[in-house]
Amino acid sequence: METLSFYLTVVGGIALVAAFALLITHLALLVSNDRALRTPLSPSLASNSAITGSLGRALSGGEAEESDRRSFAGDAGGALLTVGTFAIGASLLLRALIVGRGPWGNLYEFSIAFAFGICAATIYFDRRGRLRALGVIAIGLALGLLAYAATLPNEVTELVPALQHPLLLTIHVGLAMLSYGIFAFAFAAGVAHLMQGDEDRFRWLPSAKRLDQIAFQAVSIGFPLFAGMLILGSVWASIAWSRFWGWDPKETAALATWLIYAVYLHARSQRGWQGRPAALLLVIGFLAVLVTYSGNLWFSGLHTYSGLPTP
Repeated sequence: METLSFYLTVVGGIALVAAFALLITHLALLVSNDRALRTPLSPSLASNSAITGSLGRALSGGEAEESDRRSFAGDAGGALLTVGTFAIGASLLLRALIVGRGPWGNLYEFSIAFAFGICAATIYFDRRGRLRALGVIAIGLALGLLAYAATLPNEVTELVPALQHPLLLTIHVGLAMLSYGIFAFAFAAGVAHLMQGDEDRFRWLPSAKRLDQIAFQAVSIGFPLFAGMLILGSVWASIAWSRFWGWDPKETAALATWLIYAVYLHARSQRGWQGRPAALLLVIGFLAVLVTYSGNLWFSGLHTYSGLPTP
């Protein structure tokens, strides 16, 4: 099963590469305003919907824009993204059956899980096929993680003593995987917003207002998941090391990440921060996510993943 899990990861990676190439092709068609593009979706809701008005438009993704125009390349890329995500998810499930816990006990496993989280978040937020440009950024991040995972040791090894709690490991790190993936999609929206500017420079990108709403919705979902991860981590720390918090470098990085997104949500909802300042906070927040993810490589501490040498 270990070999099958590895090959499923490879198949998933190949599908993501193909999806990435097709979505790039779709963006090229949008930039050139190619006649192969289909008309944007109607701004009105589906005729079956019982919800109308501004609330209905918000729930359906807002008014149609030029960036919503469809193409065969874009739809095929979305389909291959689903195939690749399913293959990577199946590889993680097989790995979980092999190791008897969540398949994220070392950096190799978590890097693949992180990539899966990004792809799953992309599928969820782009389920109507209207955010292909954000998908390009997000899938690029996922491919970078898979490429990095390919350089790491992938043998199934015994966990270090502090990690030998299958239930807490599965839930705690699983929440990290989901929240990291959602934050990556919010980062994609932030980067696209910085490119777009408040004056909407590019017709092939969603409008600045829509990007701001997408990012806020994503962080609103990812933030409580990340908070739950922190709470479970402190419970686990009490079990493993007899203290809830010890300012371990990875703990500190996770707390700093939580604070950045807390500031973003507060500034966005209470202070009315929108546009460039909010987008910059999203970029800073995801950089903090990457520091938290890779903290083992730079700082020594109690959070040492099995399979990696101690720095």
